[in-house]
Amino acid sequence: MSGDLSLNINIKEPRWDQSTFMGRAQHFFFVTDPRNILKSSKTLEDARVTVENYRLGVVKPGLTEDELWRAKYVYDSAFHPDTGEKMVVVGRMSAQVPMNMTITGCMLTFYRTTPAVVFWQWVNQSFNAVVNYTNRSGDAALTTNQLAAAYVSATTGAVVTALGLKSLAKRLPAVMSRFVPFFAVAAANCINIPFMRQRELKYGIPVTDENGNRLGESVTAAKSGIIQVVVSRIGMAVPAMGKHCFTHDGLNIVLFFYLVGLVFATPLCCALFPQKSSMAVSSLEPDLQERIRQNSPHTTTVFFNKGL
Repeated sequence: MSGDLSLNINIKEPRWDQSTFMGRAQHFFFVTDPRNILKSSKTLEDARVTVENYRLGVVKPGLTEDELWRAKYVYDSAFHPDTGEKMVVVGRMSAQVPMNMTITGCMLTFYRTTPAVVFWQWVNQSFNAVVNYTNRSGDAALTTNQLAAAYVSATTGAVVTALGLKSLAKRLPAVMSRFVPFFAVAAANCINIPFMRQRELKYGIPVTDENGNRLGESVTAAKSGIIQVVVSRIGMAVPAMGKHCFTHDGLNIVLFFYLVGLVFATPLCCALFPQKSSMAVSSLEPDLQERIRQNSPHTTTVFFNKGL
């Protein structure tokens, strides 16, 4: 070991207590900070090296604890927690605010013709598909054919649903019609997320004991994780309600309120549930329960990355 920094800092876990909402919120305010997408490749690589070396017991001379935590959060914002691979920029949670602002601005500007509406809905759902796949749980990759099938089914289903529900707004009273776009977004999320993460629903996601030892794959855990992600994403759509309530005040004020809402809604909704979720062994599939009882008889709770 080199350097003076203690090796007792647990950077495998977030800096704040993840058993509380406030602890998770503090964690995600750093992870989803839009400024993270401006980090250069060199900065990201330096953060990766710092974090991975520290886990191996190698400390860069002069490294302070605050610098270590900063490196960890830069690392967490750009690298997948299961695969360790660098995530595509637009798929990172730190890209949610600028990407949603851009797409929303275009959707509000180009809405007068049906082709324009369909196109920007497709762009929106394509972006959501990228985010959903990028932030999936597990370390198993999809084949090109599987990914293409997931993308087509997710975007087509979500776009048709969103457009279908939005068409209802024309036949409803003005007060009720304002809520239709929110339900359209919610319904689209209920379609897009499961389709883009369908492999997890078919084969399961990795579950571990409290020490991180892999115990198997569970479809039950995958279902639980995806449901939690869907709920969080629906929460992130709440700022869109403000967007539709202020349409009479012009585009600038609409986007301003939407921006303010997104900045807070993204980390707070990510914090609704722990990213490292848990489940009782007794709630898992019977065959996996039996395997765990044989290989790890003292384990009563398993842990898994639910995704974001």
